[in-house]
Amino acid sequence: MREFLNITKALADESRIRVLFALRGGELCACQIVEFLALAGSTVSKHLSLLYQAGLVTLRKEGRWIYYSLPGNQAPPAVRSALKWVFQSAGELPRIAEDAREMKRILKLDPVVLCRRQCKR
Repeated sequence: MREFLNITKALADESRIRVLFALRGGELCACQIVEFLALAGSTVSKHLSLLYQAGLVTLRKEGRWIYYSLPGNQAPPAVRSALKWVFQSAGELPRIAEDAREMKRILKLDPVVLCRRQCKR
């Protein structure tokens, strides 16, 4: 029951759904996700924490950098099913298309510069 509740809680927010779609393109640094959502770093951190607790994202640390990605085939069946449902159900929403264009812009930016800019906020 806990796994189910963690997944449903994590999926109950537009920003978290947007992050999942952004991660379909591959691994992202936390600073890229902050830039993408245009929210405070602490708010983004909370969103990412909920996604991580639900198993909907994985993370890896490299020095002071944290990278997020979607789980692979090693994810529990409930997580794989939830992600499949999200991508099938929300994939055609206009916001998702807008976000894809925004991610192309963000991916052209240097993550180091993004991090420095966010640390000054």
